[in-house]
Amino acid sequence: MPPVFAHGRLRLYLLKLLDEAPRHGYEVIRLLEERFQGLYAPSAGTVYPRLAKLEAEGLVTHATEGGRKVYSITDAGRAELADRSGELADLELEIRDSVSELAAEIRSDVRGAAGDLRREMREAASASATQVEDESWKAAKEELRKARQEWKEQARRAKDESRRAREEAQAARRQAKEAQDRAREEVQRIAGQLQEQLAKSGGVLGSLAGAWLGGTTPPSAAGAGAGAGVRDDAGAAGPQAAGAAADWAEDLEPSGDPARDLDRLLDRFRDEVRDAARDHGVTADRLAEARRHLAAAAARLGTTFGPGA
Repeated sequence: MPPVFAHGRLRLYLLKLLDEAPRHGYEVIRLLEERFQGLYAPSAGTVYPRLAKLEAEGLVTHATEGGRKVYSITDAGRAELADRSGELADLELEIRDSVSELAAEIRSDVRGAAGDLRREMREAASASATQVEDESWKAAKEELRKARQEWKEQARRAKDESRRAREEAQAARRQAKEAQDRAREEVQRIAGQLQEQLAKSGGVLGSLAGAWLGGTTPPSAAGAGAGAGVRDDAGAAGPQAAGAAADWAEDLEPSGDPARDLDRLLDRFRDEVRDAARDHGVTADRLAEARRHLAAAAARLGTTFGPGA
């Protein structure tokens, strides 16, 4: 049998068993042995340290019931299962194949044993054809009957395990697809909310437009303009602000279409405002100040593009 639980897969399968129901350590060991038809039986020294490590990582938790620890999966553990759902589905298929190989080996062994037994019975019958069937003959027949019954039982259990593995793999794939769909819907919802917020800002082409396109001073700064060297007229701002406005977006070469060039400038401005907000954060005070800048910039741009411009 191949090492199905190599490279941390036992950890993943322990999370899967605890996702099915809370279990204590001995029950986990017994379930693993049943799933592999006794071919794989992990020791307590293998299972309990891994459960303790999962608990230390916050993926499982435990409660004491009747003097024993009963482990349960946490939300973080379920999140890891969802992230590794594809790997879990592959693991389930490998377990199913391992059980199928076990059933095939059992059938082959039973057939060989039954063939040897029949051959021995024929030889015994030909040697003592005239003799009354004795106890050894009855014992041989009973052994054959038991061997056939055992083979049927092993085949039935292997078939049940194979069917259950297929169903669990299909369920894992379905859950993975549902998780992807939910994530896509959440991204779309957040994007929609962001667009609504931008639309409610009333022309969120931002505070930087006021400074870059004319050195506009927000109303809150009007009283301090003289001391700070900032003025409302485009030509009278400080030389540093005027130089920044002149150099801004100079890498965008004119296309010959002023309307298209304006769209490109607005796109550049929007991207830079978003980057600044992402890097430095948005607080209530910064939002209020940005709104004042935007109002002033919108008024100035409205004058620039208005009927009397």
